[in-house]
Amino acid sequence: MKKIGFIPLRKGSKGIVGKNKRKMVGRPLFTWVLGEAIFSDLDDVYVYTDDETIVDFINKEYQWTNKVKPLIRSAESATDTASTESAILEFCEKINYNFDVFCLLQATSPFTKKEDINACLDKLSGEFDSALTVVHTHRFTWDQSGKPLNYNPQNRPRRQDFEGLLIENGAVYITTKESLKSTKCRLGDKVAVVQMPEESLYEIDSETDWVVVENLLIERQKREKESKKITHLFLDVDGVFTDGTITYSKDGELTKNFDMRDGMGLEILRQHQVEVMVMTSENSELVAKRMEKLKIEHVFLGVKDKYSLLKHIAQNKHIDLNQVAYIGDDVNDLTNICSVGWSFTPNNATDIVKQHADVVLSKNSGAGAIREACEFIMNYNKRF
Repeated sequence: MKKIGFIPLRKGSKGIVGKNKRKMVGRPLFTWVLGEAIFSDLDDVYVYTDDETIVDFINKEYQWTNKVKPLIRSAESATDTASTESAILEFCEKINYNFDVFCLLQATSPFTKKEDINACLDKLSGEFDSALTVVHTHRFTWDQSGKPLNYNPQNRPRRQDFEGLLIENGAVYITTKESLKSTKCRLGDKVAVVQMPEESLYEIDSETDWVVVENLLIERQKREKESKKITHLFLDVDGVFTDGTITYSKDGELTKNFDMRDGMGLEILRQHQVEVMVMTSENSELVAKRMEKLKIEHVFLGVKDKYSLLKHIAQNKHIDLNQVAYIGDDVNDLTNICSVGWSFTPNNATDIVKQHADVVLSKNSGAGAIREACEFIMNYNKRF
């Protein structure tokens, strides 16, 4: 049974300009749901967009998986007035309905996790032909005329005695091919519901919504941390190994400055059975040469979605993210900073990263910050 994911994206956005590509906790918004879809039980994940830059991003960023497939949508299906169903049906015709189960995923629902997707998929194994995600809320509802719809104000129930409501959160919709062909709709006649946390009900339609959702995501990532022995250290490069400055000539990048004490700290850390890896958004020959000199085997250059790659590496190596330490300094490190067992940042890092890192080091980048973090990890691991 072939199960596909479908993420529709448009260039246009009236509420927040460039919303799908804007960084949410340091990652483009659409990559939150895309990353979870990759690690779910879906077989393929299609990103259906009229934005060529998103297609280029996907082709460069997700070479470590064969599940993600960008596809250009028509201008007609990407207008403000076009329905999501019209984009769905156009897409299905393009791929000749080559699937058994269709999963619509909304990029503006960053709280979606692979477990939510899988739970919806599991619902189709029984009597249902479709499923969607909902939120259980204890809100009292009224109509425009001032009439209560779900309770009696004269006998106002306590929260614990009130059954509440199930509300669509617009995150995940799953249906069979037969149902989609018949109804021309994301949902069929026999619908199952899967509950998600109440925070997932937030919609991102304004700058205020963006701030609220971003802070909720940060706190969610932090809540999942546990104390475990550190077995792997991941490091950014510019602003961590170096002081963040680069010398250029007319021919391009010329020099970066590295601290020799950091190299020794990493060597000693490896002797304590902590594997060291490097992950940077820059694609620098100088960095590659320096890491080769430091005998760091796993070096990932030109990475923009660092969190998805980190999860991919952890899955392949059977590593719990709580066994990972991470050193970063800027916003593109933020999700990793909030998600690993121990996160560190140099004293001269950006304020947003210093606000959320577990440890703000006393040393600056390129001036002993890595060595200080290595010593912390070695001392911390003694308790295990």
